[in-house]
Amino acid sequence: MKNDDHPLAKATQSHSAEASEKRESKSLLDRRTFLATGSSVLGIAAVHAFFPSATVAASSSPKDPTRTPGSLASSYGTRSVFEQAQRLTSSTRSLTPLQQLSGIITPSALHFERHHNGVPLIAPQRHRLLVHGLVHQPMMFTVEELKRFPAQSRLAFIECSGNSGKEWNGPKGSTVQETHGLTSTSEWTGVALSTVLQEAGIQPEASWVLAEGSDAAALTRSIPLAMVPKDTLLCYAQNGEPLRPEQGYPLRLLIPGWEGNACVKWLRRLKLMANPAMTREETSKYTDLMPDGTARQFTFEMDAKSVITSPSGGQQLEQPGFIEVRGLAWTGRGRITHVDVSTDGGTSWQAAELQQPVLPMCHTRFRLAWHWSGQEAILQSRCEDETGYVQPTLTDLIAVRGFNSYYHNNAIQSWKVNKEGQVHNVQI
Repeated sequence: MKNDDHPLAKATQSHSAEASEKRESKSLLDRRTFLATGSSVLGIAAVHAFFPSATVAASSSPKDPTRTPGSLASSYGTRSVFEQAQRLTSSTRSLTPLQQLSGIITPSALHFERHHNGVPLIAPQRHRLLVHGLVHQPMMFTVEELKRFPAQSRLAFIECSGNSGKEWNGPKGSTVQETHGLTSTSEWTGVALSTVLQEAGIQPEASWVLAEGSDAAALTRSIPLAMVPKDTLLCYAQNGEPLRPEQGYPLRLLIPGWEGNACVKWLRRLKLMANPAMTREETSKYTDLMPDGTARQFTFEMDAKSVITSPSGGQQLEQPGFIEVRGLAWTGRGRITHVDVSTDGGTSWQAAELQQPVLPMCHTRFRLAWHWSGQEAILQSRCEDETGYVQPTLTDLIAVRGFNSYYHNNAIQSWKVNKEGQVHNVQI
């Protein structure tokens, strides 16, 4: 009998292996304890600087995670290293990666952003909201004072009126993020605008309110009081936490269903007036130049709109067969009631299934089972809202608005799938 085969030898080997595992486990635990202690003193960045392997360990996946101690609790959660969804950014905006999201809530870190002169850094203790003009008692509120009023929360999408604007004169964006990425849905929390205005007391002749931001552009918009929805909020929180700076921290206006620029961020002033102020953002900007030379002005509610997010531009179909067509629809006039999908460029349409929940002034998901034959196809979606409004084709929109518009493009989007399964942005 070989020594290795002897029962005592086997027992000794087993005991030795067990002891080795315990030493290894203790070593790992000791190291993790040290890292935890070090991070409380030095911070996470310092730990990574002193222990580069911590970064390596975080980005590698063990073969059997049940046998490897996981990472320690963190002070603020982060996305998995294997998920890389990011906003596309320029100097004045960031685009939401609609093609990579699920459900209807956009993570705060991926919510689109738009600003006119950078994102201001505002200390909430110093921020004030002035309510004045045609009121019985001008008032000044701190953020903390506003938080003492009864809070309200609601889900709502915001869409920049320039979303899809580059698509007026031929396909420009390669992906749905580039063509439609200036819209997102969040849960917003704050105090009702009506509550704050009641505190100041509105004079009978007041019919407009001017909202002004604290950014370097001092963006201002005139809003007709008669049209303001009851659930308009002065928001200080988004998705359960304080607003992010690019979303208007510490205070922004939310008018559900209205174009994004009316939802003034970094809100510092509300002036009650008898007439609109005719500011830059409602005269030279955010108006639509019509074919006859007149301007379509004060367009507040966003028209019904939809887009297929998968398959969409830049994506690749691997092989013919079953594919679930998925997308988003939304409207500033209530709920989406119906979505049709075409796989032949609008020649025929099939009713898509709406994914619950279907909420007013929120993104609504839809889906349709499709069998791709491996031949060229053109995918489109069109939606209808509860007012009976149906999303138009680009041809129909241009027939009314001409080619001089940039804002408020809610036309049907087309994606072409070629025989190789590559998906491209086209217009038909």
